[in-house]
Parts: sequence; structure tokens; C-alpha cells
Amino acid sequence: MEEHRLEVARTARVLVAGDLRGAREVWIVVHGYAQSADEMLAQCAPLGRAERALVAPEALSRFYRRGSSGPVGASWTTREHRELEIGDTTAYLERVAHWIHGQAASAPLQLSLLGFSQGAATVWRWATLGATRFAQIVGCGGGFPPDLDWASATEKLARTRLATIHGVHDRYHTAEWVARDVAAARAAGIGLEVREFEGRHELPADVLASL
Repeated sequence: MEEHRLEVARTARVLVAGDLRGAREVWIVVHGYAQSADEMLAQCAPLGRAERALVAPEALSRFYRRGSSGPVGASWTTREHRELEIGDTTAYLERVAHWIHGQAASAPLQLSLLGFSQGAATVWRWATLGATRFAQIVGCGGGFPPDLDWASATEKLARTRLATIHGVHDRYHTAEWVARDVAAARAAGIGLEVREFEGRHELPADVLASL
């Protein structure tokens, strides 16, 4: 058996809240595993401001959450052919950033990035593998992926405000994981702010409203 790899075109779904053309600031919000762009945008509503738009790209791998019908979610990557999926995702999100700049009338336009759960790992990978620069990057409910390119992170993130949001009762994004991330960032010469809240694996409205 021979394996062949072909690049194919896909149609991506990207949702926008706010006036993108009139925005001076854009937050790109990246959903977690089995979520949709609609859900992420709704949960990130507290981020909304005048002259700030929210853009939610949806992962390309969709599936039924329960059996073969019902609600549909999406995933950014799995362990299968992981490197290919990470590369495809980075290229897709770079296209999203380029599209945003083309839509917005304001220049310079400030881009910020928020990822939840699996989306947190996705945004850290994008920030280190892609060419787009961000004013700030926030991960919530998830931390640095084990495959993060720290050489690129040190070069690309040193001047970016970085934060991780951690629910003290989150059984996935644990305090031990947060401590490892802080130590890894410090070793790379990068500052990482930790913002804790009294909650579980979720996006806290009050913390989002303060960003």
C-alpha cells in the first residue's frame, strides 16, 4: 500500500460579531474540541466593545457529538497525521488574519487572540508557526502544547502580552499544567500572566469582560 498526500481546497466558516470594517481592534476567538464557531462567539460576548470586532473561525473537521445525528462540533487536530493537520490549520488561520486585514478599514489594526481548551493549544501553535503578530494572546482552559517550537516562541512572542486563564476546579487544565507553562515561559525569557477564577472548564464572563 502506498500513501499519497494531496493538497485540496476547503471552504471555511468564519463568524463575525461587531462591525469589522469600522473596528480598530479585532479579537480572533478559537473554539475548543467539539464546539462550533457559534458557541465560541456566544461565550465570548463579554469581550465585545465599541470599535472591537470578534472573529470566530471554525475548525474544518466536523462530526456529530453523539452517535450519527444531533449537534455538530468540530476539532482542530487529532493524533493522526498530526503534523499535517497543524500545518493545514496554521495556513487556514493565516488566511483568516489576511482576510480580516482586507475587510477592516482602520490601519493599523490591532489583532488579539483567544483560544479555549483545544483552541488554546491551537493559538499557541499558530502564534509561533505563523507570520501574524498579535498585541496579546490569551489561552483559557488549556496550555502550551508539548510540541511548541520554543525557539520561535522566544523570537515571536517576547513583545506580546501573554496570559493563561485557569479555573481552579478545572480537571483538564490543572494547576500543575499552569505551573509547568509558567516555568517554560520563564526559561524562554517570556512573561506569562496567570489569571485564576473560581470555576471549572469554561470561559469566565467576568474575566473576559476585563480583557
